[in-house]
Amino acid sequence: MPLVCWSRRDRWIAGFGPIPIILSTNLFLWFRDDWFFFQFVMISIGVVAKEYVTWKRDGRTTHIFNPSAVGLFIFSVILIATHKTSITWGEQIAVTLHQPPNIYLEIFVLGLVVQALFSVTLVTLSAAAMLCLMNVIYTHFTGVYQFVDSSIPVSVFIGLHLLVTDPATSPRRNSAKIIFGGLYGMCVFGLYSLLSLIEAPRFYDKLLCVPLLNLSVRRLDRIGEPLDRWAVAFFQRIRAPRFIWAGSPRQTNFAFMSIWIVLFGVLMSTGFIYTEVVDTPHPGADPQFWEQACDAHLHKACPTWVGILNTECEKDAMHACLTMGKVADEGIVIPREPETAGRGYGRACDLGDADACKAFVKFVTQGGLQSLTHACDGGDAYSCFYLGTVLHLGKGAAQDNQQALAVFQQSCSLGYVRACGVMGDMYLAGQGTPIDPKRALVNFERSCAGQWGQSCAEAARLYHSGAAGSPNELLSQKRFGEGCELGFQPACKQSDGSALDNPAPH
Repeated sequence: MPLVCWSRRDRWIAGFGPIPIILSTNLFLWFRDDWFFFQFVMISIGVVAKEYVTWKRDGRTTHIFNPSAVGLFIFSVILIATHKTSITWGEQIAVTLHQPPNIYLEIFVLGLVVQALFSVTLVTLSAAAMLCLMNVIYTHFTGVYQFVDSSIPVSVFIGLHLLVTDPATSPRRNSAKIIFGGLYGMCVFGLYSLLSLIEAPRFYDKLLCVPLLNLSVRRLDRIGEPLDRWAVAFFQRIRAPRFIWAGSPRQTNFAFMSIWIVLFGVLMSTGFIYTEVVDTPHPGADPQFWEQACDAHLHKACPTWVGILNTECEKDAMHACLTMGKVADEGIVIPREPETAGRGYGRACDLGDADACKAFVKFVTQGGLQSLTHACDGGDAYSCFYLGTVLHLGKGAAQDNQQALAVFQQSCSLGYVRACGVMGDMYLAGQGTPIDPKRALVNFERSCAGQWGQSCAEAARLYHSGAAGSPNELLSQKRFGEGCELGFQPACKQSDGSALDNPAPH
């Protein structure tokens, strides 16, 4: 960025110019560590496009494309075409943005500040209104919900505040802003279905249409000019308040902001979007809705139901895991998905369901081992863990501790910290490897850092005994305390010494 500024300007100006580009880009797409250099390339594309890809608007030279959106667009197309979304955190970002309890409200309030400063309210307002209208039409004809558990997903809500509200790359006429925002809403809605059809990740929906819309702004402004004149004449005829048809741009923008505030309140109160402040859940957030819709053979209800079960399973809902395993294994309501079945059975068994454990062993003996291996090779940390468990315990397959250790290592590297704890147990017991308390401690610490309380207690025992080095009672007490705080009850008993002598299996 300094090189671009140096080559384009006679003076250097200290400021926050690049920050919006970086922030907007990183909120939607983030490359994994091994590929993170692409993050800099993506941001650089936006900076270069802002400086060099320009045109004349109203007698002034300005950039054509939203700087954040153009880099996101180019990389989105490449990632979809090459099926390489897995080298990014894009999907994880899209599905975790909703976790803060009042994220919609926070975005809305911050958006009001921008709208007050730059008079772009109409774009956001019309995009949100179009998305709601499209959702109502879709639900009327299909009986289900396009975006599953919200009329405007959080990531899309951020997009209609950040990606289409750059004053330099959006229309200036009020009528043109309405058209521009409406087209963005329609485009996102349609792309969501198209991406589902071609089995591409759907989070790209809000990223792909912005540059094309940027190219249309001059034409939209030309279309909007006579429409604005007609609107002024209309409001005069009906004797609307003067500020609507003859007020300053600032007054008119505040009027639109008032409408947007009312619409947002309606969306919250009706469950179109969810905030804890109002606590009106969207009907699609209930798994039973999708189960009933699946039984009724409604449009795409069964795959959506399984997807919701998977989400609930990842939140440690034992029944959801077992149901997901059965549905994916039977192949009745959806085509059979052995990898999903193995993950569901394995997680339900892991959470303590005896029936799931029996089903899991049966699944493994009937060819499931290959499915787990394939899913593990594809980067699924849970499948790696369950595969390692099968090989470690010899349930449904021949026992092979050496191979199990390698698979647990893969699961640990992929971020499932419980696998790190099991590796610690195996190094401590010499299973599949020579006994190595130091390597055991390294893995217990990694698992403890990932909030697995049992591993904190195991690390505490090693610090207490000095088996992995010199005894360290201070660290021992600290790790016991962390294990207790994380809910591992034996760690809470360390004061009487019982927790020191009774390690629990992972």
